[in-house]
Amino acid sequence: QVQLVESGGGLVQAGGSLRLSCAASGSAFRINLMGWYRQAPGKQRELVATITTGGSTRYADSVKGRFTISRDNAKNTVYLQMNSLKPEDTAVYYCNAPDVSRGSYYYNYWGQGTQVTVSS
Repeated sequence: QVQLVESGGGLVQAGGSLRLSCAASGSAFRINLMGWYRQAPGKQRELVATITTGGSTRYADSVKGRFTISRDNAKNTVYLQMNSLKPEDTAVYYCNAPDVSRGSYYYNYWGQGTQVTVSS
């Protein structure tokens, strides 16, 4: 089994910054793509950003230029630096690893979510 544990959420004023972390733990696994999603009340979960093992990134248009995704492959950890936060960024943020290899199989794992609230 592999666990993704997020940290770093909280309450911040508009224009402020937060840094989310997500650490993967377990045994005999290899993580490939990692990413962050978010879900606001009454809305569907949406992609925020992804990063490959090699460092290639992809962002939702709504966060480009404000959020930066990075990872430490040695620590199996992915980060999301969020700057210039807006009230519309308020959501539960989820870490995702959609193609974790364990032996001959691939698995999709999610973290438990961390709340980010941006006040106006």
